[in-house]
Amino acid sequence: MRRELLRAKIHRATVTMTDIEYEGSLTLDRDLMDAADLRPFEKIDVYDVENGARFSTYVIPGEPGSGTVCVNGAAARLVTRGDRVIIAAYASMEEHEIAGHAPKVLLVDDFNKIKREVLLEP
Repeated sequence: MRRELLRAKIHRATVTMTDIEYEGSLTLDRDLMDAADLRPFEKIDVYDVENGARFSTYVIPGEPGSGTVCVNGAAARLVTRGDRVIIAAYASMEEHEIAGHAPKVLLVDDFNKIKREVLLEP
């Protein structure tokens, strides 16, 4: 049996902009992508801390070091610039892979700079 487990999370990132006209996705500072081990076009879930909106999309790289968190396309109607969001990626794992699994969590400041990295322990 396979189970879906949290693999990576960027906790309380601040939405820097929205773009309804873009065809979809979330543009994310490439440095944050790399630190969270996210790949271009990888599926992510986004949870808006301010209003409770939740949606799935995929991530595309933004300018490294820019702090960019831009929600694009239809999902841009679900968030507002300045909202804090949680960005989560999951992995499908076999039972024998779960025991050694520790999700990576990035805690970021108001400018989307990494304050601390945490490995969650079961």
